[in-house]
Amino acid sequence: MITIRTAETIDWDQIWPIVQEVFQSGTTYAYPPETNKAEASEIWMTTPTATYVAISDGNVAGTYYIKPNQPGLGSHVCNAGYMVSATARGHGIGRSLCAHSLIEAVKLGFKAMQYNLVVVTNRYAIKLWKDMGFEIIGTLPQAFNHKEMGLVDAHIMYRLLETRAR
Repeated sequence: MITIRTAETIDWDQIWPIVQEVFQSGTTYAYPPETNKAEASEIWMTTPTATYVAISDGNVAGTYYIKPNQPGLGSHVCNAGYMVSATARGHGIGRSLCAHSLIEAVKLGFKAMQYNLVVVTNRYAIKLWKDMGFEIIGTLPQAFNHKEMGLVDAHIMYRLLETRAR
């Protein structure tokens, strides 16, 4: 059983190892593998509109952020980034984080969600995002410099959010 809640400053010490591992892998996020703890905190905790954690057995098992994808006239479309600790993968936490983010995005006033750089080798994420209603709306040739495979394509994925009539 997991609980998803807004991340607090005290959570950063448990979030950082997850972020560090993912960035260092060089396989899914464009941030430099050598991103340090302070830089990562700015990226994950300070810049986003909101950051959340998935708590399992009292520990942070996953996290996501949500923020406007563009400023001003494009700010009604949000972007989200998700990470699950290596030890917690394969237990539905990523799916739970995505489902939670779709609800939170609407609460925050967003009308759509866009993923800007879904690396084609990240097949599990692509399948999950499709299952969650996202469509591939474009493919960027050789847009990601994969640490192990070199230049690979990346998808842009998009979905409108469920909003109630006002």
